Amino acid sequence: MSPIRSAALLVALVTLALGAPTSPSSSMSSSFSLVSPPSMSSSAAEPTATVPYASTNPNFPMWGPDSPASVPKPERGKLGASILGPSNPPLELENPALLAPPTSDNGEVGNPKWSMSFSPNRIQTGGWARQQNVNVMPLAENIAGVNMRLEAGAIREMHWHDTSEWAYVLKGTTQVTAVDPEGRNFRANVKAGDLWFFPAGVPHSLQGTDDDPDGTEFLLVFPDGKFSEDDTFLLTDWLAHVPAEVIQKNFQLNSSKPFSHIPDKPLYIFPGTSPTTAEPVSDPNGQVPQSYFYSFSNVTATPLAGGSVKVVDSRTFPIATTIAATEITVEPNAMRELHWHPTMDEWAFFLEGQARVTVFASNSNAKTFNYQAGDIAYIPATMGHYVENTGNTTLRFLELFNTDVYEDISLSQWLALSPPELLKAHLDLDDATIAALSQFKEKPTVVAPLVVDNHPM
Repeated sequence: MSPIRSAALLVALVTLALGAPTSPSSSMSSSFSLVSPPSMSSSAAEPTATVPYASTNPNFPMWGPDSPASVPKPERGKLGASILGPSNPPLELENPALLAPPTSDNGEVGNPKWSMSFSPNRIQTGGWARQQNVNVMPLAENIAGVNMRLEAGAIREMHWHDTSEWAYVLKGTTQVTAVDPEGRNFRANVKAGDLWFFPAGVPHSLQGTDDDPDGTEFLLVFPDGKFSEDDTFLLTDWLAHVPAEVIQKNFQLNSSKPFSHIPDKPLYIFPGTSPTTAEPVSDPNGQVPQSYFYSFSNVTATPLAGGSVKVVDSRTFPIATTIAATEITVEPNAMRELHWHPTMDEWAFFLEGQARVTVFASNSNAKTFNYQAGDIAYIPATMGHYVENTGNTTLRFLELFNTDVYEDISLSQWLALSPPELLKAHLDLDDATIAALSQFKEKPTVVAPLVVDNHPM
């Protein structure tokens, strides 16, 4: 037998022994293929899988926050075993993806979850504040957040930051004031669902009004993961550390008595009288040319198959050059589609509902996490992810980015706009599936629930 015929026979026998990779539904007769012997004149082989196919077994959440406390167990199918030692059922009920992760999870992605409920609260007379930054969430390098509450009339004292401030009012009405470097002032009442933005270094104040007898609560976002609410520049703190004669000279006073009641310690948050007007103080320099306020609540959301989306960035809120945002709703069993953000990290805050998110960090690293209202998700730029509503009510959340213009890449749109032959080569898609992808040539953002065999997915 010639050497070439011997080589061909050997390759065929090895192939029959090992078998080519098949999908789980393939028949035994189709799981083998012959490989032609190498030839100097042979053309490229037909595209085919060179590794086993990924599993199509479902990985639904094993339970939810409202399940009985006895339900959570670190088991999925034949994997895992019960807990014999100490456990924390309330936390386990909220985090099924950690205790019984999907079998598609692998490797490490860091911890992209933090709950404001875990943040130490700074309690003052008239309100409180709690924050998230890299000290509690190391992954969140580029954005930090503060959740603040002011009673009616209470004041977050006059102050400024070394970074810009973006805010979303959660409840009630907050009156904000500011003065820009040109001496132009600003004053406005910001209602629930509306925004304000102050550039870095611009002095401002925040005050709860009595529009709501409970006052106001809001979310503050800063484009710096190292930001600390405890390190802001406070009016009372500064003046308490300036010699009295310097203050007298600065304000051209005949004595130091007018400024003899400067608090020895910062006020930070303190009680006050609810404002009766939103008109700015008379200013010879006029008012700021670009408003620090944006009525986001009056923006009509774009309806989608499984929810809605609103976008705000410097194109619609010109002064907000360092933070872009979306407000998204997702109906039960629907999902924010598979996507990623090309250049900026995502900082998400969940306003209501329950969600499941899987973060893909490349190199087979993927982890799934569960979120509820008050939780923060942080997903670094380019990492693929989705946000699925796993509850029975509408999911609503904010996505925020340290940028002036919002961007994302839709997986569905990418595939729909790519050559069909590439999709066949990569994913072995048939013509009917490729044709169906054409519906995603326009970005879906949120996709509707899917019902298969009377089972919602």
